[in-house]
Amino acid sequence: MAHTYSYRVRDRQGKIISGKLEADNETSVSQRLREMGYFVIGVEEERVSLRKKELHIFRPKVKTKDITVFTRQFATMINAGLPLVKCLNILAEQTESPALTEVIADVQHEVEMGRSLSEALAKHPDTFKELYTSMVKAGEIGGVLDDVLLRIATTLESEDEIKRRIKSAMTYPIAMFAISVLLLVVMLVFVVPAFEKMFKEMGATLPFLTKTIMSVSHFLVSWKGAIVIVLLIIGMVYLLRWIKTPSGRRKLDALKLKLPVFGSLFHKMSISRFSRTLGTLVASGVPILQALEITSKTVGNVLVSEAVENVRAGVKEGDSIAKPLGQSPLFPPMVTQMLAIGEETGALDTMLNKVSDFYDSEVSATVEALTSLLEPLLIVFLGLVVGTIVIALYMPIFSLITQFTKA
Repeated sequence: MAHTYSYRVRDRQGKIISGKLEADNETSVSQRLREMGYFVIGVEEERVSLRKKELHIFRPKVKTKDITVFTRQFATMINAGLPLVKCLNILAEQTESPALTEVIADVQHEVEMGRSLSEALAKHPDTFKELYTSMVKAGEIGGVLDDVLLRIATTLESEDEIKRRIKSAMTYPIAMFAISVLLLVVMLVFVVPAFEKMFKEMGATLPFLTKTIMSVSHFLVSWKGAIVIVLLIIGMVYLLRWIKTPSGRRKLDALKLKLPVFGSLFHKMSISRFSRTLGTLVASGVPILQALEITSKTVGNVLVSEAVENVRAGVKEGDSIAKPLGQSPLFPPMVTQMLAIGEETGALDTMLNKVSDFYDSEVSATVEALTSLLEPLLIVFLGLVVGTIVIALYMPIFSLITQFTKA
């Protein structure tokens, strides 16, 4: 039975390298390391405790930014002619992410065991997606691993930039909405009851608006309100679980594309992701059928994914990409026309990248427009909510003042 051994060796340049190997015994590990040209310093069997396994299960997710930096540095080292194992060892030592360090160390171990880099990366699907491993495999076969890694890094940076722009643009509207809801709850639960007590002591006659606001306040602080809130939370949990099912995900994605304002944004994001992913895979040398299969899994929308699968089926039967793509209402004529030109001229990857760049700019413009629209609407909403409650609370006071003045 094979065991895992940790080792420390010195290479021909005198640098100390550490890693792991699977073997039957320490002698086999030492012999294999000497055959690789290393001077063995020490070999020790690794014993994995239950606690360590638990930590492995609950380790934090590796950030896209860390993967991008790792990929770009990896490409530079490969281009400089450094051996694959040494590149991985250096990257494991210098990365700032503990979770990524663990992943790289395991990839290094798998490569030392004789597996290809793409096979080693594929063992960590949460960190290295199928798009990543497929491109690396194409780079290995074509002998252009450094170029492919640079292309992957550029793709990851583009996607991360789009996500960052959307997150940055939507932060203020979301914060405003959260503040509005929090302020509304605080006023109804704490402020309104205090005014109600004062009105009772003063014997004030309450207008309809004031009574309505107080009724809402009573409902929120009563057991009925608590039951409704609990039911809403349970309903939200079940809704989130349903969304994760295939039917739920499909209906949600269909709804996303039909939304009045946001539907256009979601549509453009899916087209951009489709174009960028397929263009990157084609440029990296991935076979077109495999590229379409990977792209269908990464577009982020089930309906668009099904359309890409239909394109793949058409290409499998001998059609061009543009022909079945043009039959789908989800892809604008501009996209299909550019892809048709790309296929005719042999520059499909270039055309796909141009389409991606165009829709990236469209997404940025749409997000900015939505932000400009949402900010004043939320301010007006906050003003109406707070203003209505304030007016409702002060109407009885104004009524009392009028009565005292007449008296």
